[in-house]
Amino acid sequence: MKKTLFISAAVILLLAFVGGTLYYGTEKTEQAGQRVDENTSALVREHSRVLGHADARVEIVEFLDPACETCRHFYPFVKEMLAAHPERIRLVLRYAPFHQNADYVVALVEAAGKQGKYWETLEALLAAQDDWVVNHAVQPERVWRHLEGLGLDLAQLQNDMNAPEIARLIAQDMADVNTLNINKTPEFFVNGKPLPSFGYEPLKKLVDEALASEYR
Repeated sequence: MKKTLFISAAVILLLAFVGGTLYYGTEKTEQAGQRVDENTSALVREHSRVLGHADARVEIVEFLDPACETCRHFYPFVKEMLAAHPERIRLVLRYAPFHQNADYVVALVEAAGKQGKYWETLEALLAAQDDWVVNHAVQPERVWRHLEGLGLDLAQLQNDMNAPEIARLIAQDMADVNTLNINKTPEFFVNGKPLPSFGYEPLKKLVDEALASEYR
């Protein structure tokens, strides 16, 4: 009898925990969606980097930290989705440089963009991330050796990193990060909707739903 009561109590506690977790996740997603609705300009800015067709009706906004290991793993997955639907999906990159010295790398890739080498530089650095991120902190002196072969004017690059507009860009993205209450990376929004839960499958599901809705 006691064993039966114990098992019953354990099952009830488990169900309560699962129910509470699902409720908390739903409530959190609803709050995130409400923040986007109330602050639509915080999602995409004029300076934001965009990859994909301008007329695409499905827009993935990613808040990325170039020093974030999970961001590195997600990037090829997102590129695959764009490649599968080149006319229908576009990616908008925003910055959330939470790691120590990550803003240094943001300034570097933005400076590379002034030379028309933004995406090549970002992808080269993501591929070499294991070398220049040590104990979750960016080692600036290790970054430069991974820029060889990209055709960059490195002296100009170093100068452009200190441009006031790049500092303003980073400050604006961080202000939007705070407005949207983003506290981890990568953080995704698909046509303004936040992920209901984190992972590859939830992102793909949200993108597939947006594709089905926009391209019936």
